[in-house]
Amino acid sequence: MQDGRSPTTVGREYYRDIKRQTEELKTEVMELQERKETAREELERAKKEIQTERLKGAATTAAANIAESVGSLFGSNKVKTLERENTALHREVATHEETIEALQTEIQTIRADYSRQVLEMQQRYLLEKDEMVTKHQTEVSRLNALLIKATEWFPWFRVMLRIEKLCLAVGFTHEQTAHLMTGKPLPYNGELYSDEHRRKFRTNDVTAKVGTNNGKLILAIDGLHIGEWFKKQFERLQQNVDWKPIQKKNKGFKL
Repeated sequence: MQDGRSPTTVGREYYRDIKRQTEELKTEVMELQERKETAREELERAKKEIQTERLKGAATTAAANIAESVGSLFGSNKVKTLERENTALHREVATHEETIEALQTEIQTIRADYSRQVLEMQQRYLLEKDEMVTKHQTEVSRLNALLIKATEWFPWFRVMLRIEKLCLAVGFTHEQTAHLMTGKPLPYNGELYSDEHRRKFRTNDVTAKVGTNNGKLILAIDGLHIGEWFKKQFERLQQNVDWKPIQKKNKGFKL
């Protein structure tokens, strides 16, 4: 070798140079890749910023167009018409509200008048009722006093009231009783009730009459006192059914 180095030494140095250059190339390649990635990210960010700016511009333009349209709309006849209609509607609503308030006031007045009238009617009814009760009690007292005087003046009057009650109790109607109380005979067909025997007896073509017997006022059937007539009817009924009293037998004591 001209520089006095051996071939082995020269080979080693050459190998080291190649290795160093290779490492430098790798480093440069990695730096280039990093720069490429950074450039790509910056490009994407730039695109987004451009798109955002475009959207902002479009929004601004749209807002301007809307403002311009609204401005032209408010300056048009349609808006004025709408304003007039809105005002008319407000007036109509106000009128309806006033009408409703007036109706509510009228309803309250009617209710108050009705309540007052009902109260007045109730008070008037109670007053008239009290007056009627008082008059009735007064009339009853007066009639009782007259009845007492009538029984004192006419002793037969009390007896006639008792006979009238008896006629109704045995089964005569009010019309028939009124006829009997005149002293006239009354032909009768039907049933008569005996309180003593607790049963009714059938009559066929009998004559009832209210008259005197030994100075006493009585109700007679076919000339017999009503009590005697019931007794005979009961005896006849016993004979028809062959009625016999049941006698108790004394059995005595057994030893």
